[in-house]
Amino acid sequence: SAGLEKPTYLLSSRQLPFFRKGKDTDQEVDVRGEKGAYFVRTQVTLSAGQEQSWMIVADVNKDHAALARLQQGLATRATLANQVQADIDRGTQRLLQLTGSADGLQHSGDPLQDARHFSNTLFNIMRGGIFDDHYQIERDDFTNYLAKANRDVSREVVLLLRELPHRFTLHYLQRLAAKSDHPDFQRLALEYLPLKFSRRHGDPSRPWNKFSINTRAEDGSKILDYEGNWRDIFQNWEALALSYPGFIESMIHKFLNATTFDGYNPYRVTKDGFDWETIEPDDPWSYIGYWGDHQIIYLLKLLELLEKHRPGSLADLLHQELFVYANVPYRIKAFSDILENPKDTIDFDQESDQRIRAKREEIGADGALLTDQSGAIYHVNLLEKILATLLAKLSNFVPEGGIWMNTQRPEWNDANNALVGNGVSMVTLYYLRRFLTFWQKQIESATPETIAISGELHDFFSGLAGTLTEHRDLLKGTFSDRDRYLVLAGLGEAASRYRLQIYDQPFSGQKAAIHTEDLKTFVGQCLAYVDHTIAANQRPDHLYHAYNLLTVGDGNEVSISHLDEMLEGQVAVLSAGYLPAGEALAVLDALKSSRLFREDQFSYILYPDKDLPRFVDKNTIPAEGVRKSKLLQKLLEMGNTAIISQDIQGVYHFNGAFRNAVDLRKSLEALPAEYASLVKTEKAQLLKVFENIFNHKAFTGRSGTFFGYEGLGSIYWHMVSKLVLATQECCLQAIQDQEPGEVVGRLLEHYYELSEGIGIHKSPALYGAFPTDPYSHTPAGKGAQQPGMTGQVKEDILSRFGELGVAVDQGKLTFHPTLLRKESFTTEHDTFHYVDISGANRELDMPAGSLCFTYCQVPIRYQMDKAERLVIEHTQSDSREQTSMQLDAALSQAIFSRTGEVQSITVFIAPERLR
Repeated sequence: SAGLEKPTYLLSSRQLPFFRKGKDTDQEVDVRGEKGAYFVRTQVTLSAGQEQSWMIVADVNKDHAALARLQQGLATRATLANQVQADIDRGTQRLLQLTGSADGLQHSGDPLQDARHFSNTLFNIMRGGIFDDHYQIERDDFTNYLAKANRDVSREVVLLLRELPHRFTLHYLQRLAAKSDHPDFQRLALEYLPLKFSRRHGDPSRPWNKFSINTRAEDGSKILDYEGNWRDIFQNWEALALSYPGFIESMIHKFLNATTFDGYNPYRVTKDGFDWETIEPDDPWSYIGYWGDHQIIYLLKLLELLEKHRPGSLADLLHQELFVYANVPYRIKAFSDILENPKDTIDFDQESDQRIRAKREEIGADGALLTDQSGAIYHVNLLEKILATLLAKLSNFVPEGGIWMNTQRPEWNDANNALVGNGVSMVTLYYLRRFLTFWQKQIESATPETIAISGELHDFFSGLAGTLTEHRDLLKGTFSDRDRYLVLAGLGEAASRYRLQIYDQPFSGQKAAIHTEDLKTFVGQCLAYVDHTIAANQRPDHLYHAYNLLTVGDGNEVSISHLDEMLEGQVAVLSAGYLPAGEALAVLDALKSSRLFREDQFSYILYPDKDLPRFVDKNTIPAEGVRKSKLLQKLLEMGNTAIISQDIQGVYHFNGAFRNAVDLRKSLEALPAEYASLVKTEKAQLLKVFENIFNHKAFTGRSGTFFGYEGLGSIYWHMVSKLVLATQECCLQAIQDQEPGEVVGRLLEHYYELSEGIGIHKSPALYGAFPTDPYSHTPAGKGAQQPGMTGQVKEDILSRFGELGVAVDQGKLTFHPTLLRKESFTTEHDTFHYVDISGANRELDMPAGSLCFTYCQVPIRYQMDKAERLVIEHTQSDSREQTSMQLDAALSQAIFSRTGEVQSITVFIAPERLR
């Protein structure tokens, strides 16, 4: 400690009661049998306006040499305090550099918005990492990465690695990979990401999830690393990709190479590979399964970004075998078994798990990749990877219901985790529509006319296509429960045959040609089925269903029932590209009038709040149900309470130990022989009574029973920010399509209201925290909870740049701030402080009526002026002026590549264009 004159030092808490009572305390120099602590005690008298400052630092984990240095430093406390402050200043500057390199620095007429954008960007890079030095790569880190990934490959290309410069660019590495004839070196080079500052994160129940941002190793060397559950890390990379578009393709390679042949992602992605969940006998929270949540939309967002920045690059990848399959020791059961028990659908293959781990120890991370029948890593092209993911979703398509959630993990919102097995997701289907529409355009321009994919996958594709073709006439009306089963069974059996074939024997290596015309037909048919189902899921109140319930009947029938409205469904349907502007407006109007609107925060909860029954009101069997059951009457008469009991008030109850209908069934079957005939006759009847009482099928999980976290009455801010972004997309599309002014205006009203509801301009008393920081959720009756580590930050970053009008199309950077408001501009002359590409602190003059931000770390100044134009300041040449708001491809690529060629850009905007 430093800054206080001759204080008393305490090394434990035992004298605190004396201090609290105003009594003296004795200095402590040694403590025995007490928990250690550190307190300083003194008395300070301050005059009005006077201040006193001090510091207490916990400097721990010291060896004897470091302790001796510290003791010497303590002898000159003033100098030590200056050293600590200097270190704080260096850390602050480093934090500004890190956040600035991800375009987190802005200066507008709204300082709260600027501060919130800084926080959003900082937390985004803490979750997903930040690139070490733009597009520069260090040879030592790359060679270490290669050796950890595949020691065999590393040895085979050792001469090439030795010839690498100590530092080289991403473009250099990509060209090197293109020239290489070694497929695994190509693959590993293309998915390499030199990220740093990424914290460990994921499900808190996982033992590896320890909050830590490791920047330096014990020897002082720099650490380049990242890890996180795939759901989090890929969404954070989406926002990071705006600032580092050159790495988008690498992100896509990493994403796709971590997907399995049966179409799913393992739980955790790291620089050194991927991990999967395992069953841990001593951990009651351990479980296995595939999280299908947002797999389609997270991948699609990266694909969309790549196509915008480098049009045509996806078409080039369609037939190149640069991709692999993750080998996860999960075995999804046969369709018939899934149908019988959709909550228990995956077996964990212990032997396979051991083999994979042994192979990983032997060669590196690549030991967890799928091999062919010869034992070599199996390579496939982009089309196959896309099809494997797409077909996995489509194989669980339930007409008029959505995508069946049957891989033991929930979709996006794990507060709905009890829906697994019974639930079908319209959310995934909405995003699937956007995915199909995107690939429909890609296939239109695809060459050559045929592309080779694995023969086994081709059979899977043909099975799905055949089922859709066979039943397409049903799209003219509604599906009966029998029709719905026939479609689901046809799709599910095709997937089952494909999976079980590869589980039993690896890919044969035989390729089959798929015609682009067949792909076009297939995608068109898929869209017809998807649109039919979306139309069937519009509610009478103009909202759309988010999740439905599936019931498999005894006569090979599948029925669909609906849950209450959920915010997530509205977000997804608005994002799907399905709704014209007028219908999108109707959804937003209905949402504002719905039970999801929370007036006190002027925002939206995830699902309607409700009053839950008290304990005494639960588990009550209607007297009529008992009168109709000879079995229950006999049990009561005999005093057998294994199934039913009667309380002192004469009310009947099922055994309180029953968790679900399975427990009831087991108890019925375990009754003595004298009850056997009645059990046989009444079992189905009693199970129905049980389900009518508890309605377990509609149980969603903590979203229906909790009040904190994402529970009842709670705002989940990530979803609200998703709603803001989806609404912004609808606004921009309506403006582009020149929709009627009234429609555009009302859409914009919703957008601005939603943005304000996020809380940047709320008082701390209303928000419950500092509104310039993002928080996870706000329960009813409480303030914002859990700061910082929320996916909301990604959505807010995207929305911010969308509002600023920054867009990329056909590889060209465009500025069209059609959503920006005049109050976003400064009213007085000011200065924009930013960090340039070299890491130096810079300043940019800001006349009144301007705002500034960076994009790919190039400072952009917006300035109100009657004559609209762009002025581009070049580093090595004169400035250039143009009237077009779009940069040419060459200049855009220079900005995306962070070459430093562009020093700044000034965008002059006519005030009448602003809102």
